[in-house]
Amino acid sequence: MCRNIRTLHNFEPHATSAEVEAAALQYVRKISGSTTPSKANEEAFKRAVHEIAHATQHLLDSLVTHAPAKDRAEEAAKAKARAAVRFGTV
Repeated sequence: MCRNIRTLHNFEPHATSAEVEAAALQYVRKISGSTTPSKANEEAFKRAVHEIAHATQHLLDSLVTHAPAKDRAEEAAKAKARAAVRFGTV
């Protein structure tokens, strides 16, 4: 499940709210051990996702770097190449 959490810092353009929310959702799914909460836990699940996304956005807004921003397309191409090697589709 957590394999879908991607680095969100130091990209141009900056991470979107949707990307931050998706990372928070994956984190909550991983630590709860559930991809879909029961009705009894649905509110707690949603609240956790919201709070983690909020904290993540604050973190991203506070981080400082002197490194040049990464290019999303270039990083995606690198990840695709690594996956091709890992799964033997080269």
